[in-house]
Amino acid sequence: MDLGLKDKIAIVNGASQGIGYAIAHTLASEGATVIMAARREPALKAAAERLQQETRSTPVLVTADIRSRDDCARICKTAADKFGVVDVLVNNDGAPPIGLALDFDDAAWGKAIEQNLMSVVRMCRGVVPLMSRGGGVVNITALSTLQPIAGFALSVATWAGVIALAKTLSIEHGPKDINFNTLCPGLTETPRLQKVIDQSAGAMDNMKAEIPLGRYGKAEEVAALVALLVSPRGRYITGTTINIDGGLRKSVL
Repeated sequence: MDLGLKDKIAIVNGASQGIGYAIAHTLASEGATVIMAARREPALKAAAERLQQETRSTPVLVTADIRSRDDCARICKTAADKFGVVDVLVNNDGAPPIGLALDFDDAAWGKAIEQNLMSVVRMCRGVVPLMSRGGGVVNITALSTLQPIAGFALSVATWAGVIALAKTLSIEHGPKDINFNTLCPGLTETPRLQKVIDQSAGAMDNMKAEIPLGRYGKAEEVAALVALLVSPRGRYITGTTINIDGGLRKSVL
């Protein structure tokens, strides 16, 4: 199926590895030009070289930390200066530290808000005005946002704000043919997965056995859904929050 992404301009944050890289790779494979942003320059360059070899697409690289207001602005300015238009924005990054909710001080909460919530606010504020021909925005969070796990309060609380923001933006910018959706991946095979399992103090040890499909998800599976949602074929899907978790979430709503 041709998703209609050829020659579209896409920004993917956290694109040097894991789900972010898989999204950038999938969009490039569909013919989009991808602006890849990540904090660590060596890893970003290595990821870009691999993407170019495998997709024959030349990405634009921005070494940036989306926890920084100035770096968010620089990503947006790069897109504006080089292309003048953006069609796709994928808000994706790591996650704040794991620990008991009431053990974190105001500084830790402030950092989590900057990383998970304000980065999305700033990127949308900078990119949506560039979506002059319509577009798609997808926020990558985690299943714990919908089905909380002890120890993940910094992520859960701040990503819940992202879900509410995306729903509001879908209402405000729907008339401009821009859709906003939030994905909540479950246990997905990425470099971060084992680290999270190790740090969760046993909270996630038995979760794989509870997945109806009997396996961890693949980053490429998340990326495939992102590609649909940001494409013209997925434009009527907006304001949604979708868990992609092999059936792990137990709620019917």
